[in-house]
Amino acid sequence: MKRAYGFWAALAMLAGIHVVTLAAGFFAPYDFATQDREAPFVPPVHIHFLDAARGFHSRPFVCRWVPVLGVADRFSYTEDCTQTFPIKLLVEGAPDSASGARKGNLRLLGVDAPGRLWLLGTDEFGRDVFSRLIYGGRISLFAGLLATLVSLALGWGLGSLAGSGELFLALPWLYLLFAVRAFLPLHVGAGQAFLLLTGVIGLVGWARPARLVRGIVLSAKERTYVLAARGFGASDAYILRRHIWRETRVVMPTQAALLIPAYIQAEVVMSFLGLGVGEPVPSWGNMLVSLQNLTTLAYAWWTAAPALVLAGVCLLYHQVGAHLQGQGKA
Repeated sequence: MKRAYGFWAALAMLAGIHVVTLAAGFFAPYDFATQDREAPFVPPVHIHFLDAARGFHSRPFVCRWVPVLGVADRFSYTEDCTQTFPIKLLVEGAPDSASGARKGNLRLLGVDAPGRLWLLGTDEFGRDVFSRLIYGGRISLFAGLLATLVSLALGWGLGSLAGSGELFLALPWLYLLFAVRAFLPLHVGAGQAFLLLTGVIGLVGWARPARLVRGIVLSAKERTYVLAARGFGASDAYILRRHIWRETRVVMPTQAALLIPAYIQAEVVMSFLGLGVGEPVPSWGNMLVSLQNLTTLAYAWWTAAPALVLAGVCLLYHQVGAHLQGQGKA
């Protein structure tokens, strides 16, 4: 019973994460490309309910981060609460670059200027890390989902071809992915890069689900009811559709739950190395590029947020996959 609760909880959290990233233009306080060059590596805002002048506020508010003058470290800030900025619901914010809109976009949370609602601080260009984290999930999460669909579709279709996947299985798939990507154009638009990356990951990873499907097909062909159907004159197409594919459909959700986190990590690695979606469009991979300089992590720990969210998403998918595997064995 506890395991079932864990499965449904993980599934609900994954659904919530995907909905939030899909509706990034609403849930993100700012557009992913909005910059404030005067505010690099600003810490996350503190949400307050109390101030020295008025006491308790029914509506939460934030203060401004201002640079500390005369300090050698230009990324030192202090909180200035002489003016407070209440957090508002359903505000008109900056247009959504991803949709190409020119008018203001309705956003869930916001504050009046010159206040800033930087929930996870800013990066080196003064861009809101929280907003870019949500927008970046569109690339990283859905690249994993679409690449898994490509792999499962090819694996299901080619799984009955004996030995067809052995060459791919003999090679480390991540190195094979790098090799294939190296032969393709590096400088393409964000949309083309996303589709290219998704296609490459899906095409490289088809062999593992194909081997699994092939094993199920070979086993199912020897079942008594299949032999009986063949004895009554059933065609191969009928047997495949009526009996064998029913067996393979059971394992597809489990394979998806195992492949999606692996492919999300593949997208993150590719984008981190500059072979995926490039700036200014965010993905969790290119958001982590700044961490190649370890000193960035020392004074701007919040820039590691994509890695923490990635780890959480992968753990949730593995929780779902473990439950589905247990159900299959039962």
